[in-house]
Amino acid sequence: MGLNTFKMKNHNLYQYCLQLGDTSFILSHRIAEYCSKAPHLEEDLAITNVGLDLLGQAESFLKYAAEIKGDGTSEDDLAFKRKEKDFKSIHLCEVPNFDYALILVRQFLMDIYNNLLFNELSESKDAIINGISKKSIKEIRYHLQRSKDWMIRLGQGTEESNQKIQYALDTLWMYTNELFYDSSAEIELEKEGIAVLSSSLETEWRKKTKEIIVEAGLVVPENQPHSMQYGKDGIHTEYLGYLLAEMQHLPLLYPDAKW
Repeated sequence: MGLNTFKMKNHNLYQYCLQLGDTSFILSHRIAEYCSKAPHLEEDLAITNVGLDLLGQAESFLKYAAEIKGDGTSEDDLAFKRKEKDFKSIHLCEVPNFDYALILVRQFLMDIYNNLLFNELSESKDAIINGISKKSIKEIRYHLQRSKDWMIRLGQGTEESNQKIQYALDTLWMYTNELFYDSSAEIELEKEGIAVLSSSLETEWRKKTKEIIVEAGLVVPENQPHSMQYGKDGIHTEYLGYLLAEMQHLPLLYPDAKW
């Protein structure tokens, strides 16, 4: 492998780890914002644990990205000292916590995707990604079972709960197209058996999602994408800037502080 080829591979691997880590990181932060506000105590503990699992996944991928970068950058630097355009999180994870129905549906859509993605990444030829994915898939299977159960319970519940879940589904569906957009890093690393093409997950994702939505007595929304520019390429919704301003405030105010 020539030097330029090696550098390009490392660049792609770095970007891919950011893509995986940032999506889990931003979603975990959204869940953390909801801590103590869930409908009842058991669910508050359950969804907080989901957020902690996602944070652990994010830390693992960002730590690997920092090692690949190799200039003394830490995972904390990547989390708290990058600008908005440097993040690779997907738009669906950036949407604020407008209500519990939206939080649940967002998690449900992501859980099905993550279950498919990390199951495939468990076979990655990159030993670190392989290891992180094998550990994460055990957590993700629990996440999916939980969000699936809630979708069915509320969809088949009262008329009001059904309407609220349907409204959240209709609101968030436009963000799901990005799930199946292949970034340039994915395309190159998939050739080496390291990454998974997001587009390869679409058919199974739509099949599994539809099955659960129909079982819950809900209707699959029409597919109308909200954008053709995506977070995987550093183009974000208006929501991410506000989230980062709050999340990064103290680390940027006291950059040399030791916690």
